[in-house]
Amino acid sequence: MDVVIEVRDARIPMSTSHPQMDSWIGNRKRILVLNREDMISTTDRNAWATYYARQGTKVVFSNGKLGMGSMKLGRLAKTLAAGVNVKRRAKGLLPRPVRAGIVGYPNVGKSSLINRLLKRRMCPAAPRPGVTRVLKWVRFGTDLELLDSPGIIPMRISDQSAAIKLAICDDIGERSYDVVDVAAILVQMLSRLPAVGNKALYDRYKIVTDGRCGKIYVQKLALQLFSGNINQAAFRVLSDFRKGKFGWIALERPPQIVP
Repeated sequence: MDVVIEVRDARIPMSTSHPQMDSWIGNRKRILVLNREDMISTTDRNAWATYYARQGTKVVFSNGKLGMGSMKLGRLAKTLAAGVNVKRRAKGLLPRPVRAGIVGYPNVGKSSLINRLLKRRMCPAAPRPGVTRVLKWVRFGTDLELLDSPGIIPMRISDQSAAIKLAICDDIGERSYDVVDVAAILVQMLSRLPAVGNKALYDRYKIVTDGRCGKIYVQKLALQLFSGNINQAAFRVLSDFRKGKFGWIALERPPQIVP
């Protein structure tokens, strides 16, 4: 591959960063795509744009469903890898398409991004992890080839905070986490976010929360709406967050850069 396109979830850019990605990419050109920009606020977007600009990282914000950012990504990939054919011509070789590999965690929108670039459905895509199971090359025009790849996650996620955020954002399969525990933690997180707070939770469910024990809140919701079924209540909280019912917000903000 001439250039690597790493796709992350814009709601949790740090948690969808594979710890071995830097060593795998090595010296190859790299583009970072923060997908689902429509699911975060403008303030969040600007904060992450500033953070990566200071790091010198090429970043593209995209929305795989609507195609926003996809054309910019295609142009940037060809620009970054333009040197490939300069070297080939110097050796007397014919030019070839730039080869870009698209990598990232499951369900961050890699296949949808390719389909939007091509303006047709070439790669299977669905809102759940594990749809892409094989490597697949697709051609974009005459001068760019894209490699779609299955989602990759570490064998073990040592950072439990990251694992919980992956579960909340539906970036890992439901079998890998306890839905009630994850929903309880989400309630606590939402109550502490200035953009959401206890008021948004109350407006949605008409249940008061103190922000300390999310599990009690989920149990109250279960009694009020689901005849005591706590799993259904937990699924409702997670589903409402994923659908933006509390507003479009990022669960992570950029780390503070020490001068």
